[in-house]
Amino acid sequence: MASKLRQLQSKACQAKQFLSKHGEVYYKQMIEQNKEHIQEPPTVETCNRLAKQLFYTRLASLPVRREALRKEVEQVKQAWKNRKEMQVEEVGVAAMFGLECFAWFCAGEIVGRGFTFTGYKV
Repeated sequence: MASKLRQLQSKACQAKQFLSKHGEVYYKQMIEQNKEHIQEPPTVETCNRLAKQLFYTRLASLPVRREALRKEVEQVKQAWKNRKEMQVEEVGVAAMFGLECFAWFCAGEIVGRGFTFTGYKV
């Protein structure tokens, strides 16, 4: 365990040295490339105003998103009504989508339990 700690400290030291040498250059390059996204003056007040704008813009988009969800639900209902007329490809895509959703659910459960299958850490 002590050797792992020493390795981790060594890696952290190497990362710190790399950042101290190259971090400022990377920062300046990134700022220069994304200059059009920077609001002037770059103050706390500007950041607070932008945060409020983002929040209320997202809030205002909720009715549009709800309508899009309603349309998608209607499409699923129509597909379910016409399920006897569906082609094999459409059924396969729907089955794969359901399987993928189930797999993501299972993966999320495993991650939530701390990457264990039984819930008990050894």
